[in-house]
This record gives sequence, C-alpha cells and structure tokens, in this order.
Amino acid sequence: MNISLLFAILTILLLGSSWIAFAGNKLVGRSHEIGIVSIALSFVGALIILCSVASTGNVHFCMQASALLSNFLRVDFYIDRLSAVMMVLITAVSAVIQMYSARYMRDDPGYVRFFSLLGFMTFALLGMVTCGSLLMLLFWWQLVSFLLYLLLSHNRDDVDSVRAAFRTFVILRVGDIALLCGVWLAYKSYGTLVFPAVFERAAASAATLHLWAAGPEIHVNTCVTLLLFVGAMAKSAQLPLHAWLPETMGAPTPVSALMHAGVVNAGGFLINRLAPLYGLSPVTLHIIFIVGLFTAIFGTTVMLTRADIKTKLGFSTMGQMGFMIMECGLGAFALAIFHLIAHGIFKATLFLSAGSVIHKNRREPHLPSSGHSEQQAFRRLPWATGVLMTLLLPLVILLVANEVVEVELKEAQGTIILLFFAWVTSSQAILSLYSLRSMESWKVAGAMVLTACFIVFMYVWTTESFTCFLYPVAGEAAHYFSSAAFPLWFFDILVGIILFLLLSGWSMSYLDRHSEQSLSPRWMLSLAPVLYLWFWNRLYVDQVSASAARTFVFVSRKLDAILPDWLP
Repeated sequence: MNISLLFAILTILLLGSSWIAFAGNKLVGRSHEIGIVSIALSFVGALIILCSVASTGNVHFCMQASALLSNFLRVDFYIDRLSAVMMVLITAVSAVIQMYSARYMRDDPGYVRFFSLLGFMTFALLGMVTCGSLLMLLFWWQLVSFLLYLLLSHNRDDVDSVRAAFRTFVILRVGDIALLCGVWLAYKSYGTLVFPAVFERAAASAATLHLWAAGPEIHVNTCVTLLLFVGAMAKSAQLPLHAWLPETMGAPTPVSALMHAGVVNAGGFLINRLAPLYGLSPVTLHIIFIVGLFTAIFGTTVMLTRADIKTKLGFSTMGQMGFMIMECGLGAFALAIFHLIAHGIFKATLFLSAGSVIHKNRREPHLPSSGHSEQQAFRRLPWATGVLMTLLLPLVILLVANEVVEVELKEAQGTIILLFFAWVTSSQAILSLYSLRSMESWKVAGAMVLTACFIVFMYVWTTESFTCFLYPVAGEAAHYFSSAAFPLWFFDILVGIILFLLLSGWSMSYLDRHSEQSLSPRWMLSLAPVLYLWFWNRLYVDQVSASAARTFVFVSRKLDAILPDWLP
C-alpha cells in the first residue's frame, strides 16, 4: 500500500506540473489551482504513509530491468520513518508556498513557468527522500540542483539573479563531483549501492586504502563518508562551499522560502539517511562537527552585520544549517532531524512574511517608520532573572530530565549534548526577550522563565520520544552517540567559551542600559569596529575563494596551452 500510494503521489505531482507547463497559458491566471490541489493531495497521502510506516514498519521496493546490471538499471524506493517525516514536511511547506504565491506572483510574466517549476521541485524532493539506493539518490540530487538553478534564474531580465543562479549551479557541481566519487568508491568497496546492503557490508568491512604510495592507511568507510559529506556541505552551504547561498536573495521570495525550508536541508537529510554508515566512522563525525561549528559561528555572526532583511535571513539559514550539521557530528541524528523540521517551518514563515513586508514597503515608501525610540530605564528584575537562568539552566535541565520527564541520561555524550543545546538555545531566547524592551519588568522575567522551561521540556522530549520514533531499534541511537564521542575536556572548553560569551552579552546589556560608555574597556571600544568590518566582509572568505578560483582557471588555461606541445 505504501509504495502504491507513493507512486500515486509522485504521479499526481508530475502530471500536475506537466499540465501547468504545457497548458497553463490557456487557464488565464488559474495555473496555481492545479498546483495547490496536487500538493494538497500529496500532503494527505504523506500523512497516510507516515501513520502506516509508524505502525507496520519500513518498505523497500525494487524494480530492475536487467540481472546483469542489477546495480544500475534498477529503481529503488525505501520508505522508513525518516522518509515519511520528510515527506510530510516537504508537502506541507510546499502547499503553504503555493497558496502564498498565488497572489504574490499574480502579475509576474513567468507566472505559469514558476508554478510548474515549484511542482517539479516538490516532485524531485520527494523522490530524493524516498529513494532506496545511492545511485537513485545521486539522480534525484542532480535533478534538485538543476531545478534550483531554473527557479533562481526565474527573473531572466535581472542580470545579477541569473549570474547568482549560475554561480550556485557551479558551486553545487563541486559538491556533486565529490558525491559521485563517494558513490563510485562505495560501489567498488561494497559491491552494491542499495542502502540496507551497503550498511550491512560496510559494518563487516575492514578494508583500507592509501591516498598515495607509501601514504598512511585510511579506512574505506572514512573515505566514502567524507566524499559524501562534501556533497552535503555544498547543498547545505557549509564553509567553504557556502558562497552561493547569500547571493541568491534576488530570487522571488517564494523561491527563497522553498530553498531555505527545503533544498538546503538536503545535506542534513543525506547524513541522517546514511547514519548507519557514518556511525562506523568516528573521524568523519568529528570533522562534521568541526565544519558545522565554524559554519554556525560564521553564519550567525555575519547575520548581525546585515541590514537587508532577506540577506539577514539567508545568513541565519547558514548558521542554523551549521547547528544541524553539528548535531549530526555529535551523533544526535534524531535531534538534527527535529531541528531540520523546526527550522524548515519557521524559516519558510519568516521568508514569506519578509516578502509581504517588502511588497508593502514598495507600495508605501514611508514604511517602515524611522521613529527614534527613547532609551528605557534599567530594571533589575529581568536582568537578574536572565543572568541567573543562564547560569542555572544546566542544573534545571538535569532536574527536569530526571524528575519530571523521567528520562535516564546514562550516556555521558547524550547528557552533554542535551545540556549544551538546551542551555545555549534557552540562553539565546532569554537574552532576546530582554533586548525587546517592550514589556514591564515582571512580565519580562516571567516570559524568560516560561520560555526556558518550554525549550528545556522540548529538548528532553525530543531526546526521548523523537529518538525512539526515528530509531526504534534498541541501542542504535546509543551507538551513534558512542561513535561520535569527544573527550570530555573538549566539551569543558566549549562550554567555558559559550559561558564567557553569554556573560559578556549580559554585561554589555547592563552597560548599554546605563549608557555608561566610560565603563567599557578601551580595547573593547577599539576592537568593535574592526570586528564589525571583518564580519561585514565575511572574514574575507569569499575574496580568498574567488582568488583561488581565478588562480585555478589561470593555471588550467596555461596547462591546456602547454601540454599539447609536450605530448608525443
């Protein structure tokens, strides 16, 4: 039943998008109705599949054309709880975007083409999350990249948008080459590309290889997972393959919403789909954590220097993808999927809201108003509540986990992950509430406490319930945590750095409310504009990447001109 329903969903989307593409001009501005109906039916079907998979188990479907080329001339679909959850997310977000676009894109000259491409993108994303082999994953991965290029270059009269779309396509090709190499190496090492068989043979394999003659031995699993991770880095805009994401803000707002809520999640989904494979390579998991950590710091910090609302949201997405990759690197795959779902929902909402604000501002140039708000007086209660909650949250989390929700946090790695992310998220939310300055003192303090309790409860619930839902096999989630285990001293240093930053934020807010600039150290006053300039220029990472690319092109052309003379 699940496979038949999946085929029905894909067929509805394909036929609906094709109908819009070939007959949309005859519908006189009603193309969106076909798209909305097809997406709505797909959403209902995805909900049915989710309920069915949760009760009956996973489904693997294979259809092959030749026994001799069984690894290549075959179509594989694999539906498990992860696939079903992603199907619901993709169809829900796509349905909202379709309904929003019906009015937003009404006067656009590419109205028909736009809705057709939205349907095809949803079709490709559903195919990607339900495929059953690395080869099929590679196919859907390429199709998503190509459709993304077409959507980003929707406004063909805008030279900057077309150029950014082409740059995106080129950068994604870098990751796709690594992904292709990873798929090829997996086939050479394991003799199959079907997911369950790959996981089984990888677990039994102890093969190693040399990157060069007399070089160190590297486990094949590590090489395969690293190559596949490079493909995920490009799709999810991880350093240094991030440059395409901030440059795509010229695309229509619904495209940005779909891209930031769906397409950039592909990297996180890839790692989670291949979690049994990544669980065999602690080295790769550690590298994933480091890449995600630097990306999160880079994206969130650069975001603070941006004034344009869409660009700010773009760097926010980059930072959130960094956090999600970090969670994968820590072995918290279920937490990463929960983060992926939450981010997809609220980022789609933020982009659509930003589009409404931009659209209204174009019609009323005096919005938003530039009124100057007066500095409010310092209130001790919310400031003291925020500081105390920041310092006591780890203890509160432990008490809630052990006494209220009755979660046994036996593994040190799982405990540290829960403490770290719940603490950082709650502290960030509390500091943001304090900065709003829009409520009375006791209301702000109460909102801080309630927000912290809600976030802590959600993290504990996620750790227990969502992990058991995605990984019902006993010991599977614990195995991922143990594979990604870091030395405890590393987390001690990380927690110390985060604590220093949080307390620095509260100290700066205290000085700001008192307007006591003289209390700020001179080195801080002189360092602030320098840091702002560095992060405004994105730490000059883009310039270095562009320079390296120009050098590569120059050397390639020189070699192309010289080598024919050397060859016999």
